[in-house]
Amino acid sequence: MNYDKLMNGTLVDMKPSGIRKFFDIAAEMEDVISLSVGEPDFSTPWHIREEAIRTLEKGRTWYSPNAGFLALREAISGYVSRHSHITYDPKAEVLVTVGGSEAIDLCFRALVTPGDEVLIPEPAFVCYDPLTRMAGGVPVPLVTKAEDAFRLRADVVAAAITPKTKLLVLPYPNNPTGAIMPREELEALAEVLRGTDIMVLSDEIYGELTYGREHVSFAAIEGMQERTILVSGFSKAFAMTGWRLGYACGPAPVMKMLIKLHQYGLMCAPTTAQYAATEAMNNGDEDVEKMRGEYDMRRRYIVDELNKMGLTCFEPEGAFYVFPSIQSTGMTSEEFCERLLKEKHVAVVPGNAFGDSGEGFIRISYCYSIKHITEAIKRMRAFLEENGLCK
Repeated sequence: MNYDKLMNGTLVDMKPSGIRKFFDIAAEMEDVISLSVGEPDFSTPWHIREEAIRTLEKGRTWYSPNAGFLALREAISGYVSRHSHITYDPKAEVLVTVGGSEAIDLCFRALVTPGDEVLIPEPAFVCYDPLTRMAGGVPVPLVTKAEDAFRLRADVVAAAITPKTKLLVLPYPNNPTGAIMPREELEALAEVLRGTDIMVLSDEIYGELTYGREHVSFAAIEGMQERTILVSGFSKAFAMTGWRLGYACGPAPVMKMLIKLHQYGLMCAPTTAQYAATEAMNNGDEDVEKMRGEYDMRRRYIVDELNKMGLTCFEPEGAFYVFPSIQSTGMTSEEFCERLLKEKHVAVVPGNAFGDSGEGFIRISYCYSIKHITEAIKRMRAFLEENGLCK
């Protein structure tokens, strides 16, 4: 068999995730502290786990409707209304997915056709570019800069729009930078989009995790709900990564297409996870608040320590990542991460994994315990000192 001829060429040419590369290397080494993956160190809150256990004991192990149990869709609708002041019809405008990742994939496959252009802020999470290409679309990177707090400027979007522009990805709070988009800047962006047929994929998986400012959904900006698909999930805010559950909310005609894709590809999300997620939506606000407070403490500590050692660090206002510059070391992002892992057994992610504009930076996750973070900082400082690079 000539497998090269059988494979999808777009997939063959696609680079593996730069995040997983360093995580996988670290997994084979001893005494490694990995700050490379965005997985909360908290266990799923007990009352959420207990609800799942209770449904298993009662034998509730059947399929759900394609769009998800109505009780969960109603809970999601209520949660979004409570926190973002947006109203969605749970019967026609809410879809439960297998993680936020499936919701993102469905958006690309439902909206993007060959030749369509997709505007993607960079640095940004690793999936948007490949998913655009797999749908036959053309990724158009929009570079964000530290001097702009890594926010997407409206004039940059306006300059990038062409007759082929179909979709704008709006991933805020941002992974990897921790940047957010305040209301005034979202309103400026909305002005650019008014009068166009451009849809917006608003990836709000970190929407609950902001520090000092409340998260504002793009769908909450006047006139923007009709063109926005809001994607989120339970992995980050509720520490439910392994439950694999997310959701999408949007205009009924668009959601009808997403549900159709979901119906044929996966049929329904895991039902035990759906029962647990319903409990999270209805009674989990206090859990999120406690975890956010812990992340905030870690955030302030790690930003302060990185700046002290000479790795200039933008202060993130959301998510649970820092994105310090390593340009002062004279190393590339890949070289810095490879040497830090080899010499000090600390795993972080090179910035160029998130697009070419991430070169000269590294991503560090602070969703790990403070014990791990303090030890990692100690080793990083020693790495810099031993190489004559510490401030």
